Amino acid sequence: MTVVIARGDVHVATSSSPKPSRERIVAGAADMISRRGLSATSIREMAKHAQAPLGSTYHYFPEGKQQLATEAVRYTGEWVARSLRKELAAGPAAGLRAFLALWRAIVVDTDFHAGCPVLAVAIEEPPADEVPPALTAAAEVFGQWESLLADSLHEHGAAPEQAAEVATLIVAAVEGTVALCRAKRSTEPLDRTAAQLQTLIDATITR
Repeated sequence: MTVVIARGDVHVATSSSPKPSRERIVAGAADMISRRGLSATSIREMAKHAQAPLGSTYHYFPEGKQQLATEAVRYTGEWVARSLRKELAAGPAAGLRAFLALWRAIVVDTDFHAGCPVLAVAIEEPPADEVPPALTAAAEVFGQWESLLADSLHEHGAAPEQAAEVATLIVAAVEGTVALCRAKRSTEPLDRTAAQLQTLIDATITR
């Protein structure tokens, strides 16, 4: 049984599942990357992790590993963005709590074996002569999350530049904290980060 990164969407891939869908393969790849990084993961291993035949994987992703990794990054990005859009309707503090809760669930449910696949792709050294599409996708995803948070902060009274700066800090802090949690095998870093970011939001917005 493979628990995939987007817990609220695909949930679990099992050997009794029907012919694997494209989305299930992407979700499985995201989960694999979140655990092992991109360089240490082959497309064969991603297919196996999603319990999908290698032939089906290449059918959906004829360009190979980079294409699948790019889709995995975008999949994770939209999964997080959906939650942010929903919760930010109640304000930036609610969005922050949702953002933290998503990653807390991932690290706890996987016993600290998985983190954020977007970050995993972003920190890998690219080839000297090119920018891989997965890295470009990671930058776009981080930008999307920042924009959603910044828009909410601005709507609640923060000046545009300050809203953008605080949004960047939130994304950077949470992503870094997820890595700390995995290293320390503890959610205490998330608790501390949550408290400080909440204080920052309270000081930034007008009620």
